[in-house]
Amino acid sequence: MNGQEVRVDTLVAERARMIADDRTHGAGWLARNAVEALAEAVARGADPLESGRALVSARPAIGAIAGAVGRVLAAGRTPELLLEECRALVDRRDRAAHSIAVLLKPFLLSRVMTHSSSATVREALLYSEPSRVVCTVARPYDEGRAFADELRETGLAVDLVAEEDAGHALETVDVLLLGADCVFRDGAFANRVGTRELAATATERGVPVLVACETFKLAPFDAPGPGADDWDDEEPFDLTPAEYVDRYVTDEGDFDPADIAALVDQTPFLKEGWELLSGSRH
Repeated sequence: MNGQEVRVDTLVAERARMIADDRTHGAGWLARNAVEALAEAVARGADPLESGRALVSARPAIGAIAGAVGRVLAAGRTPELLLEECRALVDRRDRAAHSIAVLLKPFLLSRVMTHSSSATVREALLYSEPSRVVCTVARPYDEGRAFADELRETGLAVDLVAEEDAGHALETVDVLLLGADCVFRDGAFANRVGTRELAATATERGVPVLVACETFKLAPFDAPGPGADDWDDEEPFDLTPAEYVDRYVTDEGDFDPADIAALVDQTPFLKEGWELLSGSRH
């Protein structure tokens, strides 16, 4: 192993540790960071597949990382093509949030509730400028506090509520808007713990549940069942079934949960990418 290869291995290991330790940023930001790290490592001569697997294994329960890294690996069969695919995915990711915000605007003009912190949700709220936003604290890391402060700084009217008060707060809003760490082929999705209960309560009370999701967060298989070996119980996530979702709003349009399987099947290189990474996932 020459000095160049040592530096590359160190780069990937350091970025993987950063991803593993990060509890501030959302899935989209982490996925973009992983793709940028992969591009930098490959440009230095690292093995693409092994580098990608190392980055994905840092947070295996965040499907967005595997989805993004897998797609560029599957599409970029040479180092040159892979670097082009990395740049293209980062560009698409930046445009995706705006596309989703435009689609969501008609639904977000009055009173909106959200849970945890999502860059995609933030973009939609800033674009729509609803009359009022309700944020949950989002234990265990309380990222909802910083998210609420960030939204207030833009001039939005924002209330912060504890999880135990979230059910009551749902009675005062018109829509529940959620981000996602991963959306599965059966229409279920993973997000910060507490999401399932909130979405179930919203459905019971007739409050529409919308999920904002870039297509690189899709997974080409059904959600893992309780206690499944491939679900990382160290992550503070829970799974929300399709029955508690009214619409998924993506950069490819908005979809009924029953239509997510068709979207998964038509998304280029999604299945192939997950298969390439399967040695680190299953």
